[in-house]
Amino acid sequence: MRKVIAAINMTLDGFCDHTAGIPDEEIHQHYTDLLNEGDVILYGRITYQLMEYWQPMVKGPSGEKTMDDFAVAIDKIQKIVFSHTLKNIGWDSAKLANRGLEEEVLELKQQPGRPIFVGSRSLIVQLIKLNLIDEFQLCIYPVVEGSGLPLFENIKKRTILKLIKTKVFSGGAVMLYYEPINGKSDFAG
Repeated sequence: MRKVIAAINMTLDGFCDHTAGIPDEEIHQHYTDLLNEGDVILYGRITYQLMEYWQPMVKGPSGEKTMDDFAVAIDKIQKIVFSHTLKNIGWDSAKLANRGLEEEVLELKQQPGRPIFVGSRSLIVQLIKLNLIDEFQLCIYPVVEGSGLPLFENIKKRTILKLIKTKVFSGGAVMLYYEPINGKSDFAG
């Protein structure tokens, strides 16, 4: 069974905003390596449209190796986009989901292959509620944003996580790797 990995950037005060972090060469390389380990990444419309930023760099590299390598990796990995408003996807390696999130993820988990990544806050929240995330990889940037979208918004179920690994980046960001501890959740409303 394939593993579902929620991989997302956050500020120190818990907000998810792809523009709030300060990615450097080391972080770009980390995410390039991560994408090369997976078969598919799931996005909501907003995050998908933010990630389209990388598409032109495949044909017109920036000259910064780690950014260009990341652009190639994000271009290569299959992307499934969950959207009620998008009608067309302009990226060859992307497609619109034609089923609901739960059905899509359950089927993907049963297929042979490498990990399934989830890169959108909204999808992560939904998958937490469905108990379908096998691992969290949270990159915490040393930034206090003050406002934004909290990752764990509207979660009613208490979930206990086990820290399995950490990675500290030279720029001050910290990657925290957690697994949910099955059977040790309780409901708080």
